[in-house]
Amino acid sequence: MIVKSWNVIGLMSGTSLDGIDIVYTRISKENDIYNFNLIVTDTVKYDTIWENNLRNAFNAPKEEIEKLNIAYGNYLGEVVNDFLTKHKIKKVDFIASHGHTIFHKPNEGYTLQIGDGQAISDVTGLKVICDFRTQDVALGGQGAPLVPVGDKLLFSAYDYCLNLGGFANISYELADKRIAFDICPTNIVMNHYTNLLGFAYDDCGKIASTGTINKDLLNELNNIPFYKAALPKSLGFEFVKETVFPMIDQFNLPVETVLRTFVAHIVTQIANCFNNKKTSKVLITGGGAFNTFLINELKKQTNNEIIIPNNEIVNFKEALIFALLGVLRSENEVNCLSSVTGAIKDHSSGKIFVNGK
Repeated sequence: MIVKSWNVIGLMSGTSLDGIDIVYTRISKENDIYNFNLIVTDTVKYDTIWENNLRNAFNAPKEEIEKLNIAYGNYLGEVVNDFLTKHKIKKVDFIASHGHTIFHKPNEGYTLQIGDGQAISDVTGLKVICDFRTQDVALGGQGAPLVPVGDKLLFSAYDYCLNLGGFANISYELADKRIAFDICPTNIVMNHYTNLLGFAYDDCGKIASTGTINKDLLNELNNIPFYKAALPKSLGFEFVKETVFPMIDQFNLPVETVLRTFVAHIVTQIANCFNNKKTSKVLITGGGAFNTFLINELKKQTNNEIIIPNNEIVNFKEALIFALLGVLRSENEVNCLSSVTGAIKDHSSGKIFVNGK
């Protein structure tokens, strides 16, 4: 019996700009079986300045993005230091950081997650593993989604792993291969329109539940070519800004109608992903898992067993899995699956930075 373990800080910042999810987890490996223990978790909300900086970086010139990359890395380092002090954490093998995605156009050969690894390492004095996507893109892959290898290794008891974050994405086994892809925009759109009413998000889907479905908008959304595109495929903010927002805004509808229609759109696209020939166990995580109205609408469209785990898993599954990706990279084991991303081969991705202290 060979047992190894790692104490890891995992960092995740999603496209919906909810904040930085941070976990301290012990990941163990026994006879090729991985397990985890979530020891401490926290979410650090962005202040208005950071939220605006990250939201507007998409339109910023190259020089400003380069500066923001370093500044954000320093900020992540400070967040980790505060987390370690707050929870009196002493033993950390390394930090695994997703960073924050600014650009993601893998079909054009590039993706960018800011949060400079050397800056994080210099501030914390710890080894940092980050930049998990660029190597996959260089190998012809989508650079996303990356979470499915964690679904395979840590959550194999479920037939489908569905994450409802800024985008909805799904992961499952098909013919002994892991298949995964982005389904459609989710919270990144819902939050945008809820913000117009002065709310950060639609709590439990209460606002959407008061609206009515605009069938013309729903048809246009469901006919977006991306949904018929072959796998692998992934989405970025560019898709939302260039395709989804203009499509919605041309109808000039009340926010309640937009939200209700978009819930119907999300549910339709997710339901299309399931194999309806059998009842399956579906694990749902991400902020959308708390949207009661959305979940109930999804239950109406499928016979599957919908499972929403405890709040820690719902909120921190992605940060946990990036910690696992760091473990796999540190062991030079596969953490990017070609069956998921479309890269020319499975590989171990991520850059390693050694502390400067």
